[in-house]
Amino acid sequence: MTTLSLKRIAVLALPMAALAMTTSAQAQEWTPSKSIEFIAPANPGGGWDTLVRTMSRVIQQESLADESFAAINVPGGGGAVAWAQVARDSGNPHKLFATSPPMILVPLAGASRYDHTDFTPIARINTDYSIILVAADSEYQTLEDLFEALKANPGLSVGGGSAPGSMDHISMAGLASAAGMEPSAVNYIPFSGGGDAMTNLMGGHIEAVIGGAGEAVGQLGEGSQLRALGVSSEERLGGGLAEVPTYQEQGYDYTFDIWRGVMGAPEMPEEAVEYYETLFAEMLETDAWREASDQLGWIDAYQDSETFGAFLDEQQAQFSSVLTDLGLLRQ
Repeated sequence: MTTLSLKRIAVLALPMAALAMTTSAQAQEWTPSKSIEFIAPANPGGGWDTLVRTMSRVIQQESLADESFAAINVPGGGGAVAWAQVARDSGNPHKLFATSPPMILVPLAGASRYDHTDFTPIARINTDYSIILVAADSEYQTLEDLFEALKANPGLSVGGGSAPGSMDHISMAGLASAAGMEPSAVNYIPFSGGGDAMTNLMGGHIEAVIGGAGEAVGQLGEGSQLRALGVSSEERLGGGLAEVPTYQEQGYDYTFDIWRGVMGAPEMPEEAVEYYETLFAEMLETDAWREASDQLGWIDAYQDSETFGAFLDEQQAQFSSVLTDLGLLRQ
């Protein structure tokens, strides 16, 4: 082949190479073309709702995305109603939802036909903890006071914002076991969300509430109608929860992490997943996010899509064992 021919081939190849590079860049540079539906699978006031609204606010405040993240509440079934809605929208890159342990627990308990494998993992965001709350004028001053009462009177109840066999129930069962009770002996009352559980606590219908520390922090402090008895972290949290003792401080060798993250519709395009991974990683580095996390007692625990997916598989195996002990695992 002559030198002239080689030059001609090289000249012809340049536009083709440039086109391939442009196509690749376009695939990697996917951005939303409309507002993102960001679903909290519960009523306002709970942990999912707090995460969705905080993330949406920070993203807008820091101008991290051209399109808005619209916070939408879809309550029911401990998350199952929202999951069924999202599952019908396969491939949609503009639909996300907040997730946490109920994504694993509710399907294992037989309350949802969909589990984490039916959706697209996007990223784990942070970790929160469980907290036990009573009314400010409650006779229970410590966890010991509460458990002595629960042991003496099995009819007394503890409320939570998730379904039986779900996150709040599992967290309470573990603490009860550490306190010397049979986990199944706790009279756990499920409500449609953390806000509903708090309303029933203030109405005197239940003795205590177990929920996420992050969603409770704004309701505590001077003049509050609530009082915290303990938190499930290894060490005391900062901010508005600094005065709340841990379970371990009170002699209960038990901790419980409430991880929270984001998932998307089934079969979400890879380039959309990459966009959201990068966006959320950038969000975690902002001052606005750090300030919000400090106020809510959250700890960053970022995982990308692949790592988060593997983590969810591990959680499924772990919680299967816990639900078996409670007699709540559905095969």
